[in-house]
Amino acid sequence: MEAAIKVYFSIFASLSYCYFIASNIPKGKFRLISLLPVIFLFSIVPFFLSSLFLTGLASVFISWSANFKLILFAFDSGPLSSTSSLLQFISIAVLPVRINNIHPNSPPPTQRFPKFSTLIWPIKLLLFSILLKIHDYKDRLDHKTVLFMHCCVGLLFVDFIFGIGNALACAILNMELDPPSDKPYFSTSLQDFWGRRWNLMITNLLRHTVYKPTRQCLDGVLGKWSPPVAVLATFVVSGLMHELVFYHVTRVTPTWEVTCFFLLHGICLVVENGLKSKFGGKWKLHWLVSGPLTVGFVVVTANWLFYPPLTRTDAAGTILDECKVVLNYVTRLGKEIFLASKHVW
Repeated sequence: MEAAIKVYFSIFASLSYCYFIASNIPKGKFRLISLLPVIFLFSIVPFFLSSLFLTGLASVFISWSANFKLILFAFDSGPLSSTSSLLQFISIAVLPVRINNIHPNSPPPTQRFPKFSTLIWPIKLLLFSILLKIHDYKDRLDHKTVLFMHCCVGLLFVDFIFGIGNALACAILNMELDPPSDKPYFSTSLQDFWGRRWNLMITNLLRHTVYKPTRQCLDGVLGKWSPPVAVLATFVVSGLMHELVFYHVTRVTPTWEVTCFFLLHGICLVVENGLKSKFGGKWKLHWLVSGPLTVGFVVVTANWLFYPPLTRTDAAGTILDECKVVLNYVTRLGKEIFLASKHVW
């Protein structure tokens, strides 16, 4: 906890510097140079944490998300360029949110909280709890079953974390937010999964920091081939950032399996878009066929290339054990609050 407090204080101090000092430097390379010490610090802060759970969160939200937002901020772009207060600047930088309508002269948007009260969230929480309980008996399960379980837990875990981040941002910032994901299990194509359903905040960041700049640079050189090259570049960068996240968590030399996972999906997405363009939408699989094929492909390739680096070091198991500790604490705290309120009434 002492290390975590020091890390959080350093993040607060660094973002305060960005808001009060770096923002007054002309946009472009000079502002980027002024932000490089902060970007470097944010890249190594996960190493100062001992909890794998907190390390993973810091790696994704600070080393990846916040750094990419700061890079956009250096060129006076992205959500940080239009903030009106230090609290808003820090919240947007560290929380896993994708902001809509954040222009300084636009009227304040209507607050929209994520629908945690709907039936889907209790079902997801129940399924997540069941999978954590099954994880206690992983030694009795075969390897493929454990990998599949990790895949399901990973999907639910990301959904929860980004959903909670959205709820906090709604409460703190009173801003209209995009959902963290949009039912990725209903995806009917890879383009649908990666572009419109899965992890929308990271997708949006990659679109503005990698895809658009790459395409603009290559449009005059490659012409019609610039979009597929930009797609591949985006997936490669995503793979490298995931390698960094995994390195923060496992502290093991990368095996580049994760990069291969994203490169494979990037190639398949380019092929998929090429086939769509060639047939012009005249030949299309029914969603009852394309849906299971898409989700099945994601699950199978994730079990093949994405999760092994975590399971090989048992980092995934340690993170799940820490999740169980947190879940048990929250459950126990909820029971105590319920019993206390019941006694009062």
